[in-house]
Amino acid sequence: MNNLTLNVNDHSRESAGLRYVYPVISRRSQGVSIGINLNTNNACNWACQYCQVPGLIRGAAPQTEVSVLKQELSGFLDDVLDGDFMHRRVPEGLRRLNDIAFSGNGEPTASPNFAEAVDGVLEVISEKHFPDPLKLVVISNGSFVTRDPVQQALKRLAGHRAELWFKLDRGTTLARQHVNGIEIPNPLMIERLVAASQLMPVWLQTCIYKEHGAVPSSEECDAFEGLVEQAIQAGARLQGLLLYTLARPSLQPGGEDLSAMNAEEMAPWADPIRRLGLRVQISI
Repeated sequence: MNNLTLNVNDHSRESAGLRYVYPVISRRSQGVSIGINLNTNNACNWACQYCQVPGLIRGAAPQTEVSVLKQELSGFLDDVLDGDFMHRRVPEGLRRLNDIAFSGNGEPTASPNFAEAVDGVLEVISEKHFPDPLKLVVISNGSFVTRDPVQQALKRLAGHRAELWFKLDRGTTLARQHVNGIEIPNPLMIERLVAASQLMPVWLQTCIYKEHGAVPSSEECDAFEGLVEQAIQAGARLQGLLLYTLARPSLQPGGEDLSAMNAEEMAPWADPIRRLGLRVQISI
């Protein structure tokens, strides 16, 4: 049995010894987040330069064994709710279950049976008795939000206090190609943001950091603000911005050139988004 204390600097998917389920201490929630990793082959359709997944490859998620996922999640929740997990693994002051998050080692909605996995998780949750309302989160790059099976699954999640954290790291196609390893023009990003926000509450999730010791340029910051404003004007109903920097080193080629920013350095990204009327939460 793993008795190592969890901390924000270690988001190992193997920390519970399970295939699909893993606990982490979340900077944003200041509590325990239970991750659902559907990308057990370390494959993703993006290749973000700051990604902390070891052995990341480009590709699709494998078929999820939903029966195994349900068994793991049910047993783990029993340990959290009725066992000694919080006292055994979580520092005092953080012993709070905040959410269950579809996250993991790649894009969760790329799972060929993502909808079945969602239904399995909802079924397990319905069988448990939580002391406080439990939040559900889908952390996504938005690539598949216009596909009908994904949309139907997200709609079902929306009825269970769920949010989608939509990865939007930069404001231009060229900058996203550099940061995320994918070429997506702004009109397509806006289309996906609008589509996602019609299904469930959407927060933007943005990672900024120094590269070779330099913060992102003011031009990048302005472009990001412009893209968010265009998305709002196009009909994207956004809850706010989750702005964060590196807490753990990148495991991708060139990751040694990346470093964290401080709150003062992040302010030029946060303040313009607040002026657009959105809430901003900064995590350092």
